Order: sequence, then structure tokens, then C-alpha cells
Amino acid sequence: MPRSSLPFRFTGVLTAAFLLAACSGGGSPPPQTPDPEPSETDPSAAVGVTDTATDTPTDPAAVSDAAPGSDRPADALPWAERTLRDMTVRQKAGQLMMPFVLGDYAPEGTRSHDRVLEMIAEHEIGGVIVSVGSPGEVALKLNDFQDHSEVPLLVSADLETGAGFRMRGAVFLPGGTDLGGATDFPSLMALGAAGEPDLAYDMGRITAQEARAVGIHVPFAPVLDVNNNPDNPIINVRSLGEDPAQVAELGAALVRGIQENGGIATGKHFPGHGDTSTDSHLDIPVIRVSRERMDSVELRPFRAAIAEGLGGMMTAHLSIPELTGSERMPATLSEPVLTELLRGDLGFDGLIFTDAMDMYAIDRRYSRGEAAVRAIEAGADIILMPPDVGAAVEGIVGAVESGRLPESRLDESVRRVLALKDSLELDTNRMVDPMAINRVVGIPDHEAVAQDIANRSITLLKNERNLLPLRGTRTANVLSVSYRSRTNFLQGRYFNRRLRSTYPRLRTAEVHRDSEDRDYEEILQRATRSQLVVVSTYVTVVSYSGELALPEELADFITELARRRIPHVVVSFGNPYLINEFPEAQAYLLGWSDAAASQRAAADALFGDRAISGRTPTRIPPNWDIGDGIQLPARER
Repeated sequence: MPRSSLPFRFTGVLTAAFLLAACSGGGSPPPQTPDPEPSETDPSAAVGVTDTATDTPTDPAAVSDAAPGSDRPADALPWAERTLRDMTVRQKAGQLMMPFVLGDYAPEGTRSHDRVLEMIAEHEIGGVIVSVGSPGEVALKLNDFQDHSEVPLLVSADLETGAGFRMRGAVFLPGGTDLGGATDFPSLMALGAAGEPDLAYDMGRITAQEARAVGIHVPFAPVLDVNNNPDNPIINVRSLGEDPAQVAELGAALVRGIQENGGIATGKHFPGHGDTSTDSHLDIPVIRVSRERMDSVELRPFRAAIAEGLGGMMTAHLSIPELTGSERMPATLSEPVLTELLRGDLGFDGLIFTDAMDMYAIDRRYSRGEAAVRAIEAGADIILMPPDVGAAVEGIVGAVESGRLPESRLDESVRRVLALKDSLELDTNRMVDPMAINRVVGIPDHEAVAQDIANRSITLLKNERNLLPLRGTRTANVLSVSYRSRTNFLQGRYFNRRLRSTYPRLRTAEVHRDSEDRDYEEILQRATRSQLVVVSTYVTVVSYSGELALPEELADFITELARRRIPHVVVSFGNPYLINEFPEAQAYLLGWSDAAASQRAAADALFGDRAISGRTPTRIPPNWDIGDGIQLPARER
């Protein structure tokens, strides 16, 4: 097994149709490589060691020199087909498991490190989904796991706003030093506000390049949900917007950018999570719409992405009775959704990932083995984040043994997984070079693209008395009030830093979800002595929170500023719909995300350093429609 390589070699995505054709004898097979060595840590992984029903090759042709139904010698088959031929049912089930792994530093001997090695040895998992960590640590960790796995691992990560979505934002305490990391783009709705497909392509390109540099093959991106419900608690600014045509256009550009640069783009959350008012982490959302409405709205971006050769699709844990036939049947476990609609009607031939199987919409209702079996029966290929890998494997093995799940159905999914690994050349090139990471990840050229998106996204919806652009009077008495999460030390950091560069006497105050009435009273007293108050809100999507609203006390505080005619501007770094909680606000600016680039862009826009050119990609009822936004030129210097 190679121990080092260039960060990535794969420069395009083969469609699953081509890969399956290659595995069945059609097309041109990739260069031949030796069969993988048996695992040193698990001798029983070698084919034919045991003689139980589920631990011996179930294909009679597996011991011959040719594949079933083929006149070709076995060693002339593509790697994927040779590997599948020699697998037991249990090994096949393991290939469909993709458990959660933190990207933190975890030395050998620690529980978090050895837990993954145990899953590799005992269940021969097919891949992992890696979460937060520094780029270097993630790469070293993934190399370690790849080194222990007989069959190369397929690695995924949620990278909705680039590699920085999972590998950016570490802060050293005490001191509050930002340790940096991968490129963190603004939210997708910011990209929608900028409205430029070329920027979407570049965002996809950089996401793929940085992901592959650290050993991640499958960015779970882009989000293709059409956010047509302002009360949606889990999608919101994760969506490109509300106009299906714009979401389709920008989503397709993201797919091209990812897949033309070595990544496997994965659209989510099929068949569309935008028109929900329930967090699927907490319960199962129900969308009561017709198939005709879905064709014109929800499915349009997915069709466009599939037409671009989308390599992966993630399911949604929601119910659409028109399709599922039940209000309690999640799409993830529905054959009419995954097989009939996605595979059949839409013609998708890539890899289908479930959404996280530890979410309450699934894990509350089904046993962990049964949930995995139902997902495979429905048409899924990868069981993502099973809360109990062993139970999921046993469930699938038991279903095959009982005759409930045909082994041929299991083979379909395993063949797709192995064919994708083959297309990525992971059988010969599974490792990455840690010394090359700093030449690819978070470099200035990539950060400049993120800043460009942020600059073009800033959207102005209210500007009473032409308050903006602000005058940069260095002696001005200005108060900056930040509503942020207690645990996110970067929210407000870059925004206030930029404000202070113009207003050296800037005073700051912070409020949180649990701030009390007396905290707001004290801040209001400070506001009455200020020439200007800038309120910034960092209300972003958080899983399991179930809401995206402001506390009543903060809305009342902003309303009181307006009543007392204290000059003020409100900047939303997240949920754009908040204006309806304080409609009397004098000025309202949308920064769309709490990314550092968005904070800097919004502050520059306040002072007229850059033109304000963004247009909202979503309605904000009752006063603003798609495409609205006050356009302000940059201030003349």
C-alpha cells in the first residue's frame, strides 16, 4: 500500500453508469493493480477463513478464475469487481457503513482513536464522515485510518460552505487566538444574493481542491433545497434561495466546480427540505404538496444537478404523503422516493447516502438494525452515521440470511461504492501528502474568492433618512451591540475590529440567549448616550435547536431605539427574516452569515468602502420580494 502521494490525482468524475458498465465487462477498465493484502490486524478478513453461512463467499464463482458469466480471467476484471467477488455478506454490509469521526487530535491508545480502528477491524466499514478539526490533523488521522483498512475508505464531510465548514474556526483559549484553517465561504444564501454562477463554480472548485488535499473525497454539498418557508428552522441560509430556477443554476455550477476538481458532489436533502417548519433532528417534518408542485419547485434543482453528472445524493428524513403514502414514513426509508422517483423518474445513477441515521426522525422510531435494512430496501447505498454500526451490520446480514433482502440488492450498493473508490484510484493511491496541505488549503487566492462572494452579497433592505453610508468620524461616540452565541468566540470579532478601525472610541456590549432584562436596561442607558448604535445579530442554524428567532427582549430593545429616535442600524449575520420582529428599525443590512469574510464585508459596506449590490434571493414577507435590495455605490474618496 502506498504511504504517500500527491494530494489528489483525480480530475473528473466518472458517471456511475460508466463504472457499472466497466465492472460488468463493458468500457475500458482502469489500470490493473494487485489484489489487496489481507489485514494484519484481522486475519479473519481473508476470504474463506471461516465456514459459517455469512462468512464464506456466497457466490459459487468466487473460487474460480473468472467472474460469473464472463469468459475473462478473474485478474482481468476491474479492481472493484474483483474485490466484490471475494467479499462475504458481512464484509459487504460493512462496506455500506459510514460512521462519524471527529477530526480532533487523538493519539494512539485513546478511546476516540481506537474506536475507529475497532470499527475498521471488526466491521470492515466502507468509509467515515469526518467532522471538525484542523486540516493537518484531519489529514494525518485519515492517513492513519486508511493504513489500517484492507479496502480503502471512502471519506466524506459536511462542507456546505467549503472545507472551512468543518476545518476552520478553532480558537486558542486563553487569549482568543484564531488558529486559522481551511477556506470558509459565506452561506449559500449569500451566494444566492451575489447571484453569479462563476463565483458558485469557484466555490465548488476550491471546496474540492481543499477537501482532496486533506483526504476527503465526498463533500456533502451543495444544498439544493429551495427555502420557500420563512419559518424553516433547519435550512434557512443553508439554501441558495427561494427561486427554483436560481437555485438550479447556482447549484449546477457548484456541482461542476466540485466534480471537475476531484470531488464527488452530493446534493441534499432529497427530495427537498425547504418547505418545512420542523427540525428533522427533533421530529419528522411532513410536506403536504402535490407531485406537480414538487416537479416545478423542489425537484427542479435536483434535476439540474443530475444533468451535470452529480455523483452523490443525500436523502431527507421527512415525509411527503403524496410520495411516501404515509405521514410517518421518512423519505430515507421510502422505496417510492429513492427507487421509483430518484432512480427511475429522475434517472440518478450515483451513490445514495442516507442523512444521519442518529437523528430523532429515524432513531426514535426504528431499531438500529431495522432502520438500516429499511434504508437499503428503499434504495439507499450508504448508511450514514449509524448510531450502532454493529447493529446495522447485523440487521443487514440477518435480512440476507432470512431471505428478506436479496443478496443481489446488497451487491448493487456495494458495487457502486467500490466502483466509486475505483474511479478515485483509491486502490492504488489512498494516502495524502501532509506536507502539501499548506500549498492548497486556506491559501490567499482561495480566501480572496470567499471575500469576493461576501462583498457582492451584502444586501440593504432599509435605509431611512439615508443613514448609510456612515460618516467615519473618528471622535464619534458609537455603541456596537452583538447578539451572539456564548460558545462562538468568532461571532462579532471581525465586524467590531473593522468598526473600531474607523471609530477608535467604539464601545461594545454583548447579549446572549440567557441575558436578563437588567442587561438590556443597562445597554439601553448606554445607547441613549451614543450618537450611533450598531446592532449585529448572529442567529444561525443550529441542529436540535428547533428555532431561528430572536429573544423578545432584543426585539424590544431595537424597537425602543427607533421609538427614541436614536440613530441605529441592524445587521443580520444569518437569518434574514428577523426584520419582521422589529419593523421600525431605521436601517437593515443583510450579511447572510457569520463567516469572517461576511463580517468584514458588512462593515466595509456600512462605511461605503464598497458598493452595496446584493439582492435578496428569498421573499421576506410582507414587504420584500425576491430580487429586492437598495443599491448604493461606493463612497467617492
